[in-house]
Amino acid sequence: MRRIAIAVLAAVAAPAAWAQQDFSAVEIQTSEVAPGIYMMVGAGGNLGVSVGEDGAFLIDDQFAPLSDKIMAAIGELTDAPVEFLVNTHWHGDHTGGNEAFGNAGAVIVAHDNVRVRMSTDQFREIFDQRFPASPDAALPIVTFNDELTLHWNGHTIRAFHSGPAHTDGDAVIHFEEADVFHMGDNFFHGFFPFVDVSSNGDINGVISTGYRVLAMSNAGTRIIPGHGPLATPDDLRDWLRVLRSTRESIQDLIDQGLSEDEVVAANPTAEYNESHGGGFMSPENYTRLVYQSLTR
Repeated sequence: MRRIAIAVLAAVAAPAAWAQQDFSAVEIQTSEVAPGIYMMVGAGGNLGVSVGEDGAFLIDDQFAPLSDKIMAAIGELTDAPVEFLVNTHWHGDHTGGNEAFGNAGAVIVAHDNVRVRMSTDQFREIFDQRFPASPDAALPIVTFNDELTLHWNGHTIRAFHSGPAHTDGDAVIHFEEADVFHMGDNFFHGFFPFVDVSSNGDINGVISTGYRVLAMSNAGTRIIPGHGPLATPDDLRDWLRVLRSTRESIQDLIDQGLSEDEVVAANPTAEYNESHGGGFMSPENYTRLVYQSLTR
């Protein structure tokens, strides 16, 4: 099996690689999505923040070297500390700051499988990457299987798991009254997604999770993706059409008996390479992962 180039997957770099990256120029940019709810962008996955009388509530925390900058950005919104931190999945560009926030007193919440993966060494054969277990302070201390509801800052905040999708431990977070979702890496807005098959990721699960969110949405819903700009339900719907189309093209070639390399050579994503191939996943790499997802 051909290994995917690690260079295009900086967002899932191992912790040892963080020290080799220069985060000094990274600025945390904040935009309000709804009253008291913000999206923050820096390096790595997009963050969600709620501030109010109960304190700060944070979704994901990017890379470890950015923790001070993220704390400072939150400090511009509120003097209150981060009381709860929810991880959308285990990858280091979403959990790298866990240790810092955990040591600062945040209660870390995630799906059961996030704690399992973070507490043990992980290996991705396709990337030839090893991930050491995280320190205790970085581990979620509240975990859930299907869903969990928090009542914070006047919001009903529901975190739910739709089965294996981007990984086997994904959580989508819904601020129900504010009509805001944070989808984590089940939505790469404008790009081919990364389906982490080594973490039991499943392209069909990514698609079904997206349609579950759409079924709960209306015209005013706003969606924070794991990567890419703030989105609307129409944006998500358009992205899911791309995923369905490419999945069907790849499945057709699989049904014809083509090997992984032969499917890649057939360029089944050609229609969308220019519009969606400029992100973390090149068309070739995306095709390989979808092939692997569909043939397991």
